[in-house]
Amino acid sequence: MIDVLLVGGGGREHAIAWKLKQSPRLGKLFIAPGNGGTRLVGENVPIGAMEFEKLANFAEEKKIGLTICTMDDPLVEGIVDFFQSRGLRIWGPSKAAAQLEGSKAFSKLFMQEAGIPTAEFGVFTEYEKALDYVRAKGAPIVVKASGLALGKGVTVCTSMQEAEAALEAIFVKKLFGDSGKQVVIEEFLDGPEISIHAISDGNTYTMFPPSQDHKRALDHDEGKNTGGMGVIAPLPFVDESLTEEIERTIVRPTFEALKKRGILFSGVLYPGLILSKKGPKVLEYNARFGDPETQVYMRLLKTDVLDICEACVDGTLADQPIEWLRGFAANIVLASGGYPDEYKKGVPIGGIEEAEKIDGIVVFHAGTTFDGELKTNGGRVLGVSAIGKTLKEALDTAYEAVEKIQFEGKQFRRDIGTRIFQI
Repeated sequence: MIDVLLVGGGGREHAIAWKLKQSPRLGKLFIAPGNGGTRLVGENVPIGAMEFEKLANFAEEKKIGLTICTMDDPLVEGIVDFFQSRGLRIWGPSKAAAQLEGSKAFSKLFMQEAGIPTAEFGVFTEYEKALDYVRAKGAPIVVKASGLALGKGVTVCTSMQEAEAALEAIFVKKLFGDSGKQVVIEEFLDGPEISIHAISDGNTYTMFPPSQDHKRALDHDEGKNTGGMGVIAPLPFVDESLTEEIERTIVRPTFEALKKRGILFSGVLYPGLILSKKGPKVLEYNARFGDPETQVYMRLLKTDVLDICEACVDGTLADQPIEWLRGFAANIVLASGGYPDEYKKGVPIGGIEEAEKIDGIVVFHAGTTFDGELKTNGGRVLGVSAIGKTLKEALDTAYEAVEKIQFEGKQFRRDIGTRIFQI
């Protein structure tokens, strides 16, 4: 039996905690800080994800056998290095490896050097020079804050007015703080976006089934970018040939280029791709599980996730088979009214028990808190996940459950997965 500390408090962490709870080797499960749902599968610990010293002290005090960190901020700031310096076992990439996510400027230059297909780009630290570049290239064009911005630092600009406003928001209004000190400006690429996940122990890797997140806040891919409003997996239009191309041109060269720099990537590499007319290209790298992608992966994963994480830490992933359920999974995000802009917290939530009475439904908590009553505590509140023999069955079941859950201001997309049926 092994006691585990899971660092984080979102929907991704609830999904991983839910899956860890199924492991016959799991002893105690602690989640720091957790949320209103993780308390149902483990013990929430009131320590923030960025409080490395307190987390490490807790791991030592409780004799934690493995810490798992799946959040971008602590990984980018070096929680793995910090724990390892204290002789503590932890799953996740090092600070050097997490640069791929922590700096879009770094990752774009890395891709350019390694010959990994990506959009044409420029990197800027000065407002006027960025403005000149945008005006020279014209719209549509993509403006990105280089640092972490909770999935909201990317603006797809369809007009020059939008592009200029996006640059003003980053450089002048400083809406993203230090994350906007550098800006990446990219050519606009058209095509379906997909999420690829490859888990690695630093020497070998295994790819997960492809999934598709829906980033825009509103139906028909309209509205602002969010952390993700819903996801489906696997993808019927990504066949074996395309998967092999993605592995050959993107996944393998990424790990190899990191190794050449002396960086062994242990954890999950998650490149967000666009299937352009010229083939798959990387939009951005993430150095951890996606959210809400994790929610569908944990529903489809047959293998013990604790075994997988330990194999990564021990360098034995080559000996660890990873099996998946047949069929499909869908996850619909229920968000607070106003998200991704201002929204209320502390709104009572009802109907989750009714939703989970539906066969195949698991509701993962993201922005929730429990003080005797379950309430909203974030922009993305819940993820309603379902599995089915077909994608349509999974989606229909998920949307049936969505209707059972109620809180003031509840908003969600009604078109998750529908573009699949149009391809």
